[in-house]
Amino acid sequence: MSGSNRGKSNGGPRGGGRGRPGGARRGSGTRAQRPNRVAPQASSAKPDIDVHDPDGVRLQKLLAAAGVGSRRVCEDLISQGRVEVDGQVVRELGVRIDPLRQSVHVDGERVQLDESRVYLAFNKPLGIVSTMHDELGRPSVGDYLEQRKDRLFHVGRLDQDTEGLLLLTNDGELANRLQHPSYGVPKTYVAMIPGPVPRALGKQLRDGVELEDGKAAVDSFKVVDSTPGWALVEVVLHEGRKHIVRRMLEAVGHPVESLTRTDVGPVRLGDLRPGKMRPLTKQEVAGLYKAAGL
Repeated sequence: MSGSNRGKSNGGPRGGGRGRPGGARRGSGTRAQRPNRVAPQASSAKPDIDVHDPDGVRLQKLLAAAGVGSRRVCEDLISQGRVEVDGQVVRELGVRIDPLRQSVHVDGERVQLDESRVYLAFNKPLGIVSTMHDELGRPSVGDYLEQRKDRLFHVGRLDQDTEGLLLLTNDGELANRLQHPSYGVPKTYVAMIPGPVPRALGKQLRDGVELEDGKAAVDSFKVVDSTPGWALVEVVLHEGRKHIVRRMLEAVGHPVESLTRTDVGPVRLGDLRPGKMRPLTKQEVAGLYKAAGL
């Protein structure tokens, strides 16, 4: 080849067809193969849910009104991704929601936004039946609520001869869950029984006692105080069957002389006097929601 032909183009890029790196040469008789298209893979991540309600209230305003913190603090919580609406993390400050329809959690704890909801702790006295109206004319829980305008109901029951903590609310979903044994919300009772109490009694009760309607077991049992003839014991269980504490202790030879319920989940009776009631704190309500899986 003469030197005058050096450096001249032969009409196509080296190594393949024009614009097709690595493709077949022209005239080779073989068409360049296009790579197979890869089908997009379905994402396994949970799709985002649009929680914004244009007719609702700004999220940070609702949080501040619910006592979570100042408006600025609530905005910071949202920006940090610590706030969930209907299970969806929200980081935008302009989001509006419906407080009557949607649920909000901050750091995993439910925030009560519906101001129409009422949550009370009531110390039910002895001799009071756990109904809102008793057809036999006996004193009832409803007698203590006659002056209230809101329609409340009791969460579970306490026997007429049992005193102590009874929750009152108009939150039906929470009440139903607190009563259902599958959620395992613990109730604590203090009972006066004949002593002495044998060491093996706690294990016997934890292992379960056969009753006429099936086996029942406590979550924990301990002696709080004792005298030569009597013992004050604490029983924790999530059973809700009628007279369950009395029947269990009687079945193991220690019939109950007196019985008081002191705790329901995170709510304690404390020094609340018989016949009196108090509103639950925001922390107590959040604790009940958590215990009930809401």
